[in-house]
Order: sequence, then C-alpha cells, then structure tokens
Amino acid sequence: MRLEQFLEVLLFAGRWLLAPVYVGLLVALGMITIKFVQELAETLPGLLAMEDGEIAMFVLSLVDLALLGNLLLMVTFVGYENFVSKLHVRNHVDRPGWMGVVDFGGLKLKLLSSIVAISAIHLLRTFVDLRQVPKEDVAWQLAIHLGFVVSGLLLAWMDRLSRPAHAAAGPD
Repeated sequence: MRLEQFLEVLLFAGRWLLAPVYVGLLVALGMITIKFVQELAETLPGLLAMEDGEIAMFVLSLVDLALLGNLLLMVTFVGYENFVSKLHVRNHVDRPGWMGVVDFGGLKLKLLSSIVAISAIHLLRTFVDLRQVPKEDVAWQLAIHLGFVVSGLLLAWMDRLSRPAHAAAGPD
C-alpha cells in the first residue's frame, strides 16, 4: 500500500511539470505584445498616406494579433486552473468572469472558435489583396477555413451529446 500511495503522490505532484509550459505561454504573449506595438510604431507615421485597403490590412493584422493573445491567455489560465492549481484571485476586481467556470471541454470550444476567427481574418486579408494571391492559394485557404468551421461544429455537437452523460455521472 505504501508504494501505491507514493506513486499516487508522485503522479499528483507531476502536474507541476506543466507550470513552466504556462509560464512559456506568458512569454509568448509578451512576444505578441511586442509585435503588436512594433506594427503600430512602424505603421502610424505613414497612416495619412495609406490607401483604404492598406488600412484595412493593418487593422486586420492588429485584430489577428489581439485574437492570438486572447487565445494564449485563455489557454494559460484555463490550463493552469484545470491541470496544475487554482488561481487564488477570487476577490480581485479585474478577475475575468469566465475564470473558474470554463472547463477543459469549454476551452476546446473557445480554442477552436478563436482558430476559426483567426482563419477568417487571414481569409479576409487574402480577399482584400486578391489580385496578388494565386487562385489555388485562395482555394486552399478557403478549404482549410471551412475545415476549421466544420471541426468546430462537430466538436460543439459532440460536447452537447456528451453533456447528459456527464450530468448523469454526477460530480467526481
């Protein structure tokens, strides 16, 4: 029995091996923030000389980076809370409402939704600059985007189908 208990304690403590992964995701979020600021700093001085299409592409690239940052932050918070330890910020005024509520299934849906949104932005950027993109590239981007959309719908449908089974099983 002691060996079993030791193994269980060791396995449970092993969850902390994920903590550096989540810290690494925060570093990646910092990199995205730096890239966002860099794009702003490089583009703003020439703003008045830009065409409408160029402004649209610039804004779409900023939105793309913002969505990617949101995605990283959400994966970091939910992953840490679900697999490592609870974040002790319950009474903090800036605590997002979804923290502690989104489980791993909800994270998968939010993750795929973000991927679909990012893919849609890339597709929109392609359509804005359609004259310079080969048609077969556009077709591939559209096919990949539709694949993400279908995957998201199937994941949501599977989650909905499994919900009654989870409810019947009761809390762990």
